[in-house]
Amino acid sequence: MVKLTGIDQEMLRYAPKFYEVAKRIIEITEGCIIVAHNAKFDYRLLKTEFDRLGYDYQRQSLCTVELSKKLLPDLPSYSLGKLTKSLGIPLSKRHRAEGDARATVALLKILLDKDRDKNILTDHIRVKPKKQVDSKLLRLLDPLPKSSGVYFFYNENGELLYVGKSKNIYKRVNQHFTNPGSKSKTLQKLTEEVRFEKTGNELMALLKENQYIKTLKPKYNRALTKTRFTHGVVISEDKFGYKTLKIKKNNEKTDFLTTFSSLQSARSFIENVVEEHELCLNKTVLGSSQKACFNYGIKTCYGACVGKESSNVYNNRVDQLINKYSFENDNFILIGKGRETSEKSLIWIKSGQVYGFGYFSLNLQITNTSILERIITPVEHHRDAKHIVQSYLRQYPNRFKILEL
Repeated sequence: MVKLTGIDQEMLRYAPKFYEVAKRIIEITEGCIIVAHNAKFDYRLLKTEFDRLGYDYQRQSLCTVELSKKLLPDLPSYSLGKLTKSLGIPLSKRHRAEGDARATVALLKILLDKDRDKNILTDHIRVKPKKQVDSKLLRLLDPLPKSSGVYFFYNENGELLYVGKSKNIYKRVNQHFTNPGSKSKTLQKLTEEVRFEKTGNELMALLKENQYIKTLKPKYNRALTKTRFTHGVVISEDKFGYKTLKIKKNNEKTDFLTTFSSLQSARSFIENVVEEHELCLNKTVLGSSQKACFNYGIKTCYGACVGKESSNVYNNRVDQLINKYSFENDNFILIGKGRETSEKSLIWIKSGQVYGFGYFSLNLQITNTSILERIITPVEHHRDAKHIVQSYLRQYPNRFKILEL
C-alpha cells in the first residue's frame, strides 16, 4: 500500500480514528450518492468500518471506472491517473483525498455530458414524498442555481416530463410553477423532482436542450421535437451571373446560407446585409419588377440592376457576407465561458458542421484533437445544431473566441 499511495504509518500517526469521524460521514452523505473511482472498494471499506461500530450504513454508489468503460470505450487504461491524462484533466496531489476527489469530480462531469440518454440520472433519481403545492415549490426551487443551464422535470415514478433551458434556471423553473397556463398547471401537478445541468453560457444550454429533446423525447416537449427554424436564405445566380439572396422554407434538401425562426426574421436579415454590403435590392427577395431598384435611385446601389456594375465586382461583396455568416467546410473551435472559473466551454465545428461540444480545463492544450475527441459530446442532430449556432452568432458575434484548427 505504501508503494501504491506513498502514505506510510508515520503520516497517519495523528490522523483521527474512524469512530471520531463516523457521525460526520453519516451527516454529509445523507440523501446522497457516493461517487468513487472503483466505488465497490471504497464503499466496502465504509461498510466494514460502520459494521464494526454496529451501524447499518446504506447509501447508493456510482463507480466512475464502470461508467468510463461504458461511455469511453477502447481506452488503453481506466486507472484514474491514465484516464485524467487522456482526457486532459489536471491531477495534483495524486493518491491524496483532495487531489483524487477533484479529479473524480472532473471525470464525472465529462461522463454526465457523455450520457446522452440520461441513464445515470434516471437510475439514481430519488423522489421525495408528496407535499402541499407551496412547500413542494420551495423544495424544488431550493437547490436550483441562478445561472445558465438545462433543467429536467420528473414525475413520482422517475419518468422525464419536460426539458428546458434558461440563463437563470431558478427564475425559469419558478415561472413554470406560477404560470396559469394549462400546460404549466399540468407540469405543476405532475412534477416531483427537478434536476439541472449548469452549462456556463446560453449557447451551450441551447445545444444541450436541443440534443436532450431530440434524443429523450419528453412528453411535454412534443412541439419542440421538430425544427424551430422555419425559413432560410439561399444564394444562387441569376441569368446575368449576379449572386442573389432568396428566402425558402426550411427542408432537409436545401443548402441554406443561414436559417431563421420566421419569414420576417429572414427578411430583416436581408434588409440589414443589403445596407451593410451595399447590395442591389433587385438581386434579393426585397426587389421589385422595375429595372432599376429603389437603392439605385438613392445611390446606395452601384447599378447591378441596370448592368452598370459588373457581376464580378458585385459578387465579391456577396462573398464577403457569405464568409461572415456561413462556415461551410470550415474547421474551428468556439471557446466560451465555462461552468466555473477553472474551465472553458468549447463547440467544435468540423467540415462546416457542429461536430460536438464540451468543457476543458484552462491547463489543457486544446489543439490536441485526440483529447478533444474524448472530452466532447458528439452532436447527432447536426442540422439543428448548426441552425442554433449560426442564429446565436448572428445575435452575439463577440461572446465566443474563434480558434482555427
